[in-house]
Amino acid sequence: MSGGNAVHLHYPFTGLWLVQNSPVDRVPSHGTTLLASSYAIDFVQVDEQGRSAPVTARTWLGTEEPTSFFGFGAPILAPCAGTVIAADASMPDHRARRGLASVGYALTQRQRLAQGWQALAGNHAMIQTGAAVVALCHLKQGSLEVGVGDHVALGDLIAACGNSGNSTEPHVHVQAIDRLPVHAAEAVPMLFDGQLPRNGKILEIP
Repeated sequence: MSGGNAVHLHYPFTGLWLVQNSPVDRVPSHGTTLLASSYAIDFVQVDEQGRSAPVTARTWLGTEEPTSFFGFGAPILAPCAGTVIAADASMPDHRARRGLASVGYALTQRQRLAQGWQALAGNHAMIQTGAAVVALCHLKQGSLEVGVGDHVALGDLIAACGNSGNSTEPHVHVQAIDRLPVHAAEAVPMLFDGQLPRNGKILEIP
């Protein structure tokens, strides 16, 4: 992917994070161009074995508390300097679904899509940086450290990783768009520290 028209970002976290739904592997990365999501990417915090949470019987047969996941509550940092132009932390974090429960959850995605951006993104912060707006989504309820109008510097604490919105387990979804509102926006490609990682790569960010 050419970096000529991409917004250049830093990773919005530290530690070990697994890459999912990368636009390196396919575009649109999440299987749809709706809501300017063509180049969106997901990151899941994992342990040294690449697990997002301990595996139990509930992993395969039921739902799990989001607090059992390594990423839940992890600090999410500003990937760029800019101004916060939208923010919400009012939505609850729901239970996680990794096994059979994730199949049923996927079947209800159309309902969330019909409810619009908020139902999909969950708690979020959107940062205007240059000509792009960078969205950090699925944040933990009540964890926002910034508000609309705040200027943030690179690496500032924005919020905590959560499991709100259209999310099967705690993770951070990052996407860049050219303007608000989201339903009228165009997707903007992103590079992180000058590159874009593939699906399945585990990043170690100091």
